[in-house]
Amino acid sequence: MSTSEMSPVTATRDYSDAQRRAPLFEALRDYATKDMAAFHTPGHKQGRGMDREMLELLGENVFKIDLCELPEVDNLHDPDGVIKEAQELAAEAYSADHTFFLVNGSTTGNNVMVMTVCDPGDKIIVPRNAHKSVIGGIILSGAKPAYVRPVWDDKLCVAHGITPQEVERALQEHPDAKGVLVVHPTYFGGVSDLKRIAEVCHAHGKPLLVDEAHGPHLHFHESLPISAIDAGADMVVQSTHKIISGMTQSSMLHVQEGLVNVNRVRNVLQLIHSTSPNYVLMASLDVARRQMATEGHEILGRTIEMSEDARRRLNAIAGVWTFGREHCNNADLYDLDVTKLTINVTGMGMTGFMALDVLNEEFGIQSEMATLHNVLLIVTIGNSQRDLDRVVEAFSIMSARAAKFGLMGTSAIPTGLPLPSGTPQATLTPREAFFATTDTIPFESSAGRVCSEIVAPYPPGIPILAPGEVISSEAVEYLKVVHQMGGFINGPEDVRLRTIKVVAN
Repeated sequence: MSTSEMSPVTATRDYSDAQRRAPLFEALRDYATKDMAAFHTPGHKQGRGMDREMLELLGENVFKIDLCELPEVDNLHDPDGVIKEAQELAAEAYSADHTFFLVNGSTTGNNVMVMTVCDPGDKIIVPRNAHKSVIGGIILSGAKPAYVRPVWDDKLCVAHGITPQEVERALQEHPDAKGVLVVHPTYFGGVSDLKRIAEVCHAHGKPLLVDEAHGPHLHFHESLPISAIDAGADMVVQSTHKIISGMTQSSMLHVQEGLVNVNRVRNVLQLIHSTSPNYVLMASLDVARRQMATEGHEILGRTIEMSEDARRRLNAIAGVWTFGREHCNNADLYDLDVTKLTINVTGMGMTGFMALDVLNEEFGIQSEMATLHNVLLIVTIGNSQRDLDRVVEAFSIMSARAAKFGLMGTSAIPTGLPLPSGTPQATLTPREAFFATTDTIPFESSAGRVCSEIVAPYPPGIPILAPGEVISSEAVEYLKVVHQMGGFINGPEDVRLRTIKVVAN
């Protein structure tokens, strides 16, 4: 795709001078200097009652700004001061009409998006590779998912996004759907033609909701794929903590007026948001926005350059392949966030889980996640050139070792293993199955029964089984292999997959 089709050129974007401020952070910083007798929560009273070892490790300042809803620092649930100003600055920076700070990660945002557009019994169109928090929102809302099959990449053995054609087909098949939710980008950095998908949705009068957990940086550099808001999405969730400098659990929800009821968004947030939001996390959202608006283009440029250089060097190593934009074809895979390094290690006779362990235990490199075929590294503004050099050196050593022991070209993955590339049959809604009377049975013999749990290798947290779906023998076999080879299973009561909860006959 051409540069003109990517994100707007942000080097010359004209932000207001106010973007240099961080009003919530500044208010917390100023409050920390006051001599106050505190008779409010939290109980440690700005660190004075904190455990000494923890206080010594973290320092006193983080506890001085760990406050509650005081007049000087505003109230997240009904902001009219510095939080309101901070959210308005975030909306301006991201070109949204409204922005809401989230302190329970993008899980809250995905729940809110579904619950905003769907009442019990309403349909929503979602890709089957959506995060489990989307299924959680469907359970909470009582909605009915109309699943769309994502594009399956046989070469990479990962699912990408969904095509505009599939969205059009789904909307014609389900004209009563209340909205369309897509993932942009995927965990592996792949993106669909989101601008065209937005046009398709709006032609049918439907809002486009986007789980952009892995895309809070896209808006700030033209060499990255277009951001969801720039593409025309109506609601967008971003994990500020995943890619840029927000602290863990800090995310944002961006909303455009028109097809979305903003008051409904606020009401749902009131329902599921903590009434004791963490001010340290919210302050990190404030300064992360300021950093992106004032210097994001420059620091992202360095990040992109380092990632692309590492990709070239990794691809020169025998048995290693990390795909880049040359793998995009404007149809199945429209574009790629090049700061994601999805490294296929099967050529060295390894699984991704093996590679993840070796990188961690032998080379001191902590990866984001692994699949049977790949190990994923997320390159962000916090990485250095030395970090990437260590990665390249580690894979060079691993490759030489594989060649020495004759592992090149062999396979550590069982032959004939079925991959989860289809859409399972559903007989109940996720909510019906989740709240149904259940039996607990051996997982080995569960094929043919209706699942009552979410079963997802984590990360990435994409369910292989969701409540209401008929368990297939292929899913059983795949999950067994993933677990046996070192993958972590999240969701079911028995994470070791000896048993599983199913709907009682």
